[in-house]
Amino acid sequence: MSPYSLLRFVLASALALLVCACSSLPTQVSRTESKALSNTGDTRLGQGVAELTKPHPGQSGIRALAEAKEAFAARILLARGAQRSLDLQYYIWHRDTTGELLWEEIWHAAERGVRVRVLIDDANTGGQDAMLATLDAHPNIELRLFNPFANRGFRAGDFMTDFSRVNRRMHNKSFTADNQVSIVGGRNIGDEYFGANMEVGFQDLDVMTVGPVVREVSDEFDLFWNSASAYPGASLLPAAPADGPVQLRASWEANRDREEAREYLAATSRTPLVNEVVQGKLEFEWTKAHVLHDDPAKTLQPVERKDLHMLPQLEAALGRPDKELDLVSPYFVPGKDFTADLSALARRGIKVRVLTNSLSATDVAPVHAGYAKYRRDLLEAGITLYELKPGSAVPRPDKDNRPRGLPGSGSTGGSSASSLHAKTFAADRKRIFVGSFNLDPRSAELNTEMGVVIDSPKLAGQLSSQLDSTLPNAAYLVRLTPQGEMEWIEHEADGRQTTYTNEPGASGLRRLWVNFLKILPIESLL
Repeated sequence: MSPYSLLRFVLASALALLVCACSSLPTQVSRTESKALSNTGDTRLGQGVAELTKPHPGQSGIRALAEAKEAFAARILLARGAQRSLDLQYYIWHRDTTGELLWEEIWHAAERGVRVRVLIDDANTGGQDAMLATLDAHPNIELRLFNPFANRGFRAGDFMTDFSRVNRRMHNKSFTADNQVSIVGGRNIGDEYFGANMEVGFQDLDVMTVGPVVREVSDEFDLFWNSASAYPGASLLPAAPADGPVQLRASWEANRDREEAREYLAATSRTPLVNEVVQGKLEFEWTKAHVLHDDPAKTLQPVERKDLHMLPQLEAALGRPDKELDLVSPYFVPGKDFTADLSALARRGIKVRVLTNSLSATDVAPVHAGYAKYRRDLLEAGITLYELKPGSAVPRPDKDNRPRGLPGSGSTGGSSASSLHAKTFAADRKRIFVGSFNLDPRSAELNTEMGVVIDSPKLAGQLSSQLDSTLPNAAYLVRLTPQGEMEWIEHEADGRQTTYTNEPGASGLRRLWVNFLKILPIESLL
């Protein structure tokens, strides 16, 4: 870059920052409070759920959505089956194959007269304002942005002038139809979460729920929807273009006509879930389940306000394990306190097992650096550590539709670079948590999260059994040698074993980068 070009760049950046510094969120915002609809018992979903729940009074029905295409199919079926309302809350909603397909179904539902409320975190909506404004302009769709950016064009300006606020996000994920059926879990809306991306895929986990727990999901949604951080789209977005609906329909039609979309839709129509729905034989696990969530005010209050945090709720709900604790977290940064807690459990004879991403599988290297600082302490305490191998084989469900792989098995759709994204914890093979919460400082202190704690030996035992059978071949076992050196053990399906003395599958440059990140004071941001 020439000196003159550099000068122009500096002046342009300074001018942009000056302009952005003048931008702020609107102070006079008209928020019309609304609640989940309660008069939905006579809908198709309501009548179907009534038949399912009748033999199980007071219990909730839980259906694990481990396979990616089933997770997508479930959302499509709910969007098509809704007659009164759809309440959708997400951190990310991509404009890719699956994202566009779901937006199209949501639009069709609104056209049928369904009331649609969409709450999206604003961190990942850059470049989508015209589309969001068009959706929000539909008379049956109301869209709100959580903790939005004041600068719609130059978002870096908000990070420069309002970092402490915009660094804190709504990470919650739920999809509720007619206040009768909800999906809660780790998946955002996008191809990598639903097995439609053959290059990159996430192994993830959701649960579909019916019964009393759905009302708890709706209460959580209402709390966030009516909070001070949820801004109506019209208060921030530009006016919808006059031909916005025409543009959206054209975009959706083009999306559906692509070969990738046609093949993907055909594959989802053949999933066991769809077959069960067609045959009227959809099965659930019947048990007690409860929703846990942060208070939406968490993003506006000091991190010291622990009364707004869900982590203490989660610890209390899972209870103190007597024998086993299995933790599956893609972004695992335990910190000093949690490392000490886990170490104390292990020293009491509790079998503590952790599955997280390896350096070669993770999509966030700084998080791996934060985890690596505590790896030796965890191992010395007797905790078992597994790190997912990149592109590890993802077995298909067995004949009874029980996943034979890791949590979220099948979600990579055959991708060449699979990465763990499921967040699930099981205690004593009796209780299990499924949700959006990562075991890291960001989930604990900065972002808002939600999930479901389920009292189910069947589901919790299933998770632990999957880890028992699959981890040796799908993940590296990390251990200390008698001399105190760290090593990674890779087991192959044919019985071969390979030992590595450095992070396997990662280049020397990537390992060097992580070692550099370890010394930076960034743990509180991870």
